Amino acid sequence: MSAFDVIVIGSGPGGYVAAIRCAQLGMKTALVEKYSTLGGTCLNVGCIPSKALLDSSEHYHNATSTFAVHGIKTGKVSVDFKQMIQRKREVVEQTTGGIDFLMKKNKIEVLTGHGAFISETKISVSPEKGKSAEYEAKNFIIATGSKPATLPFIKLDKTRVITSTEALELKEIPKHMIIVGGGVIGLELGSVYARIGAQVTVVEYMDAIIPAMDKACGKELMRSMKKLGVKFLLSHKVKEVKATKTSVTVKADDKKGLEQEIQGDYCLVSVGRKPYTDKLGLENTSVKVDERGRIAVNEKLQTGAANIYAIGDVIKGAMLAHKAEEEGTFVAEVMAGQHPHIDYNLIPGVVYTWPEVAAVGQTEEQLKESGIPYKSGVFPFKASGRARASMDTDGMVKVLAHEGTDEILGVHMVGPRAADMIAEAVVAMEFRASAEDVSRMSHAHPTFTEAMKEAALAATGDRALHI
Repeated sequence: MSAFDVIVIGSGPGGYVAAIRCAQLGMKTALVEKYSTLGGTCLNVGCIPSKALLDSSEHYHNATSTFAVHGIKTGKVSVDFKQMIQRKREVVEQTTGGIDFLMKKNKIEVLTGHGAFISETKISVSPEKGKSAEYEAKNFIIATGSKPATLPFIKLDKTRVITSTEALELKEIPKHMIIVGGGVIGLELGSVYARIGAQVTVVEYMDAIIPAMDKACGKELMRSMKKLGVKFLLSHKVKEVKATKTSVTVKADDKKGLEQEIQGDYCLVSVGRKPYTDKLGLENTSVKVDERGRIAVNEKLQTGAANIYAIGDVIKGAMLAHKAEEEGTFVAEVMAGQHPHIDYNLIPGVVYTWPEVAAVGQTEEQLKESGIPYKSGVFPFKASGRARASMDTDGMVKVLAHEGTDEILGVHMVGPRAADMIAEAVVAMEFRASAEDVSRMSHAHPTFTEAMKEAALAATGDRALHI
């Protein structure tokens, strides 16, 4: 039986980063992955392939919608959807191949097969073909991630009623895609298909899209997506989804209780994700899970068994790849006797539509609910010279600061390159900067990030310069 210092179960961003950090710290490390490629959901059927399609569809949208204004004549432009999907596959292959290289570089043994606990110090790894093998370790990290959730009355046939996984591998552009759920994944994939010619209808139970984010962000994003032709049915409770070989019918009640019937050829069910914690042999350990399948951990991310840790989507908190990465590094360093920290309030969230949405810290709604005195500064991109130059004038930056101390409490952005710009807010808040601090920093001109400075100026006595 092979013995290791640590075995990581799951090779997504949390798992492979945890394995690398453990190896860097001198631990003999193994990584268990049941699929033939490394990288988990994020690299194979999540973050990376969706961003590849988002970029491809944005190029097409610009070619048909904005190039002429820029003085670029293209002639007739059409979508080669087969090539679009193929390019996405190639990006995935290159990225997952990079993880293979990193495992070899860091001398991490990859064990291919389904990992399950036999005891708190042993696991079995069962490949698709062949015999299972047992491995022993001093410590384990559970990083098995999550899978798409559904509603009890919806049958996922994965042909007409699909999840995000199938939406990344369609053989045709839908005529009408109905999306159940107005969260991040549904909106990103909805924007892909809306840009390349599909009719898209989003059915959302809440009264706003991206309901977990600041409401101003949802309003800005919805206004922008409507320009693509996306229709939104908010405050609608889906009660039935029926599919035939060629079509889908969705029935939903509006807030008055009146039934709405929507017909399309595909229905993307995007109502969140659930932890992948079943069939891990947890009953053979002291690891406990809650009613939602999440593993209970302490402040060191240890489970009920002190030598078994859990990170990423299998524990409480936002289901974000970069959150899992931070936790993977954190656990490795805890094992090594170090004293790392994670400030969960400062883990940013991003929606990769265009314009992008990004946020960190508390929302205006959360501050009101907590009774924290705050002030707000908003700067719209339509007042940005750089945004006008690139024709990206939708959106805004909002800075929320404490009314008394001026410390930045939250930053919310909808706009061009918001996913990259949010890092400035994270750095500022990590060092507990005030809005005044950011407003005094020199920002290169012309840049999109000047909107951050202007919003900070607006939060410090309505001092924005360019509006």
